[in-house]
Amino acid sequence: MKSDLFANFSVIILQQVLTDFTEVVETGSRDEALLASIDWERLPRHVAIIMDGNGRWAAQRGQPRIAGHRAGVEAVRAAVDTGARLGLRALTLYAFSTENWKRPRYEVDALMRMLRKYLRIELDEIDRQNIRFQTIGRTEALARNVREEIARASEQTAKNTGMVLSVALNYGGRAEIVDACRAAMRKLSAEGKSPDELTEDEIARELYTHDLAELDLLVRTSGELRISNFLLWQSAYAEIHVTETLWPDFRRVHLLEAVLDYQQRSRRFGGLKLVVNAK
Repeated sequence: MKSDLFANFSVIILQQVLTDFTEVVETGSRDEALLASIDWERLPRHVAIIMDGNGRWAAQRGQPRIAGHRAGVEAVRAAVDTGARLGLRALTLYAFSTENWKRPRYEVDALMRMLRKYLRIELDEIDRQNIRFQTIGRTEALARNVREEIARASEQTAKNTGMVLSVALNYGGRAEIVDACRAAMRKLSAEGKSPDELTEDEIARELYTHDLAELDLLVRTSGELRISNFLLWQSAYAEIHVTETLWPDFRRVHLLEAVLDYQQRSRRFGGLKLVVNAK
């Protein structure tokens, strides 16, 4: 009886998810075929994306790097919309690293302007889709007008209960671990405890992502085989999917392909899967 109820519930969920895609997926398209292949009971809870390739995309077209960043905004829209319709619990996008300050000033300024513009234009749609927006990283170092835009978006969507969209700004994986360790040590000190009592759980509770589901899938665009100081702690057992697609060309189909690739992996978390030999 319980299995029948669970099966019926799963069918209802599947029908709802597919209905969510009806208005954006064409009949007979590859998107539709990929959606039909997805195991809806094995979706990744948390997907993170290293959005790489904007500069190469622009160079291939004889355009300045800024043009690649502008074109990448449409890829952000596609990823956010697809993640929300799939029912992911969290989507984290690597937008600006602690190392990106080394880029030319005009490029940094342009990136920040695009972020502010994106939030102003997309905020109502993000809110309508029940997405909760937040940023992770050392955002206190960002310009005041950027922080104000972030605060407005975070406040407007704070009560939403759907997917959590985290944008990593002035973010570095090593810096995050340092910040988390410092915070955890301060708490230990306040409790009169020894540094030797520090545990992984205490550090994890201080990470920028402490309120998110465990990272299941890390996606890297542009074919580069590195994680570029992104979510170092969280990636310990995450599955990694690399696509040759440059970020400005990334669309719904590419995220669906990543999810299907994830579902084909055998996740053992350091253990062994018991194999019984047939006699």
